[in-house]
Amino acid sequence: MTVSEAVRNAAALVPTPNDDAHPRRYADFATFCDALDFAATGDLGFNFHDARGTLTQVYPYAQLRADALIAARRLIALGIAPGDRVALIAETGPDFAALFCGAIYAGAWPVPLPLPTSFGGKDNYIDQIAVQLASSDPAVLLYPDEIGAMCAAAAERQGCTGLSWTAVAATEPAATALPPADPDAICYLQYSSGSTRFPHGVAVTHRALLANLAGHAHGMRLQPGDRCISWLPWYHDMGLVGCFLSPIANQVSVDFLRTEDFARRPLAWLDMISRNPGTSVSYSPTFGYDICARRISSQTHVSERFDLSRWRVAGNGADMIRPDVMQGFVDAFAPAGFRAGAFLPSYGLAEATLAVTLMPPGEGIRVELVEEERLSGSPRDLSRPARYRAIVNCGLPVRGMEVVIRGEHGEPVAHHHIGKVWCRGSSVMHSYFRDPESTEAAMADGWLDTGDMGYLNADGYLFIVGRAKDMIIINGKNHWPQDIEWAVEQLPGFHQGDIAAFSIETENGEEAPAVLVHCRVSDPAERQRLRDQIRDKVRAITGMNCVVELVPPRTLPRTSSGKLSRAKAKKLYLTGEIEPYRIAA
Repeated sequence: MTVSEAVRNAAALVPTPNDDAHPRRYADFATFCDALDFAATGDLGFNFHDARGTLTQVYPYAQLRADALIAARRLIALGIAPGDRVALIAETGPDFAALFCGAIYAGAWPVPLPLPTSFGGKDNYIDQIAVQLASSDPAVLLYPDEIGAMCAAAAERQGCTGLSWTAVAATEPAATALPPADPDAICYLQYSSGSTRFPHGVAVTHRALLANLAGHAHGMRLQPGDRCISWLPWYHDMGLVGCFLSPIANQVSVDFLRTEDFARRPLAWLDMISRNPGTSVSYSPTFGYDICARRISSQTHVSERFDLSRWRVAGNGADMIRPDVMQGFVDAFAPAGFRAGAFLPSYGLAEATLAVTLMPPGEGIRVELVEEERLSGSPRDLSRPARYRAIVNCGLPVRGMEVVIRGEHGEPVAHHHIGKVWCRGSSVMHSYFRDPESTEAAMADGWLDTGDMGYLNADGYLFIVGRAKDMIIINGKNHWPQDIEWAVEQLPGFHQGDIAAFSIETENGEEAPAVLVHCRVSDPAERQRLRDQIRDKVRAITGMNCVVELVPPRTLPRTSSGKLSRAKAKKLYLTGEIEPYRIAA
């Protein structure tokens, strides 16, 4: 029986329940295989929905385990051995879920890779997959039939076998015992979208994974009736670890909306939350909340369409948390019962498996106003009025994790002093795959250099102020690109993600800030006016003159998780691959 046939036979599309008779275990297992074995003894599982949020497939964990065991033996029949990498296109659905778990049962290391996006084109997608295949060196690439031509081309370029879901399903399973799982063996490889030298394959052991998943459960205080609702992609750490692996290890049912369907109909996410009779646990980067708030028109009867009163944990993560966007979401959906206290800010990265800190449930968004000169480490310019930025409290370290802030020379600094964020704990990565130099650069005596800047308050809560690598230094003064981008976003017609700020070298050898801005107007005079307005706004906010370039919409590149990639935008701009609109002087 194929996975799709098994799903069609599952309970006549009755969703898996929020609770069953089993007492919940908070990921206290030696390996992920043990976690799935236990989850399969209950009635909980995955539930897949179409673009309108209608339930289409029910996949209990018992069926997932049964299919994963068959998939493991099929992979072994295809020649997969323990330690081999199995690359998988991470399509949200039962096929990927069974193959990912099957690879783990077979002792192989699954490597989730992204689906093609609606922009970028076929050739760019083949290039992206080929680069990740070159890094992970898999024995096989497995993919949905619908994108077989592109995936086969990427696999052929790298000299690895490419097989569709259908081809794998047609393989006779090997009649063999599965290898025992080792808690200290690598469980999977996760590509870190935030790495400066993309790609970095983060190697995560079973022990590290289960430690982080237990941290989720304790940090969010999972309780009876909780149900996860997610549209996050399974190739990104927050979607894969937080909304796919964690619900299995912590025995939580999940309703899934595909990422591409969320992009087209974001309010379907909130419809699914509204229909949950229990309490909802659902995560999103800031931009997800922003999109939903923007889609609500003045004619929408929010209180009639939605019931968000049982949304217990509205997680925020994966990018800089914007308090103004979060307040906009509260303003839009408070009539539907959404409570600001449901927001749960967090901080994490793939190199720590996922979570480093979580805000205790119920505390909501808390901010501190910090003077911009303190954020940049620059001396106060007394000729200009003080400006402040609201920095979001990202919570306390999860169970088993330590966080320290270190200064320029690696020394620990006192609370409320900004420095580089380091973490240490049981869920920190094993290594970057086949990259000992990068591993050594990121790790020191068990501590992980996150590459992020922040500070701790006196109570041990973490505040993230930005990425160290993104810092723009002009005339010895440090500037966060987020401040420049925020300045432009204050102008009418611009959204988060429309602006990329970075430094460039001018003709006279000096550093200058450059700002690339999506432009949606075609009139030359209007473009000139817009560019001047942007330049004036940035100068008013930062005191700097900057290079402003208007570029076509959807030009600015994003990471696999959907975040703006400033480093890539700079590279494409300097190489001429991003062509700004020509504006007469």
